Amino acid sequence: MSSVQVARCIISFTWLYHGIFPKIVHIAPLEALIISSFGFSSDISTFITKAAGIGEIVFGVFFFIFYKTYITNALNIIGLTGLLASVAVLQPQLLIEAFNPVTTNIPLIAFSVILLSHIRKVDFKNR
Repeated sequence: MSSVQVARCIISFTWLYHGIFPKIVHIAPLEALIISSFGFSSDISTFITKAAGIGEIVFGVFFFIFYKTYITNALNIIGLTGLLASVAVLQPQLLIEAFNPVTTNIPLIAFSVILLSHIRKVDFKNR
């Protein structure tokens, strides 16, 4: 399996996993903590968390299909950076916990950089 396919699969899998398990199958306590930081009621927080999970699942599938485009990788980088910044502002103590957004988001951003590098090489060869 090439590095491009490894990056594609890991990014897609991570979005799918984080959408399904800590948001839909079982709302993880840290997910609830982050959403509750906005001051919503418990019911609204649950709805937002599950909606975010659906969005992550949709993006995971979208990424798996359209991983060869600049815009898909840019959306991945922007989304992961935004999620990391949100945690840093809302619940900064989570950045030093085990399996935190720093150790998840930064490697996924790096995988998108690898894919962008591949996209540029392919585009350059085709000119």
